[in-house]
Amino acid sequence: MQFDEDLEKAVKTFQQRHSLDADGIVGKQTIASMNVPVEQRIDQLRASLERLRWVNQEAADTLVAVNIAGFKAFFFEGGELKWTTRTMVGKTYRRTPVFRGDIQYMEFNPTWTIPPGILQNDTLPAIKRDPNYLASKNIRVIDRNGKFVDPATVDWNQYSNGVPYTLRQDPGLNNSLGTVKFIFPNKHFVFLHDTPHRELFDRPERAFSSGCIRVEDPLTLAELLLNDPEYQRSDLQAVVDSRKTQRISLANTIPVLILYLTASVDESGNVLFYKDIYDRDSKVLAALDGDIKIDLPAVGN
Repeated sequence: MQFDEDLEKAVKTFQQRHSLDADGIVGKQTIASMNVPVEQRIDQLRASLERLRWVNQEAADTLVAVNIAGFKAFFFEGGELKWTTRTMVGKTYRRTPVFRGDIQYMEFNPTWTIPPGILQNDTLPAIKRDPNYLASKNIRVIDRNGKFVDPATVDWNQYSNGVPYTLRQDPGLNNSLGTVKFIFPNKHFVFLHDTPHRELFDRPERAFSSGCIRVEDPLTLAELLLNDPEYQRSDLQAVVDSRKTQRISLANTIPVLILYLTASVDESGNVLFYKDIYDRDSKVLAALDGDIKIDLPAVGN
């Protein structure tokens, strides 16, 4: 068989439908995906359909949905898909949770208060390695009285389990949250946000965050959510360009569903398969294949 243009096109189509880098090269990952048994693909469909059944009652005419395993976000209006964008999700050891929320507002040019876990595991070791780390990242140190502290006056080496300071990153293009964040209050402290690391969106697998969901095109999402002639794309860009932190509330909250589907369909009805990055399908399949228990009422009741 000759590897001609038509065959290369077919390979790229296969790669796109299996969440691979669509380079047209039949490499190790492509061969491995081709060798996945059809029974396993059917199991992916079963698990994903079961998860969709769980949230069937949560459907709304207007909503945002995120597929963690597919690294994508979707905006539905009038029950129809209007827009989609690429996303990044939590690393395998800082997984993005599955849950439902209601988007209440967005904040442009946000500050970022470093969460305790990230401060303990990432930021503190970085400070110890590089005394200029905080200055290079525009991160301020704030004491318990709300006063700014010169980081050079702090002996960071004395801390190993907890830090008696709040570390807050100033707004800016290098802010870890980018230019805007979308807030739907939840116990997980997870939200959608922009990112300064846009180059990572070109990776086929994008589990790079600490649990929050990074959005490739946040201004379009903001415009869709607001649905207000006073906030066109140019108006939102002007807010970003002001470099001032500004909160804009939605007229009505909009539900957001954070889902985990290892199989889905595209706009043309083509089936798409994704890697089970968090190894979650096995538990769902075990439950589906397990014994069914039905508690019947006692005779005479």
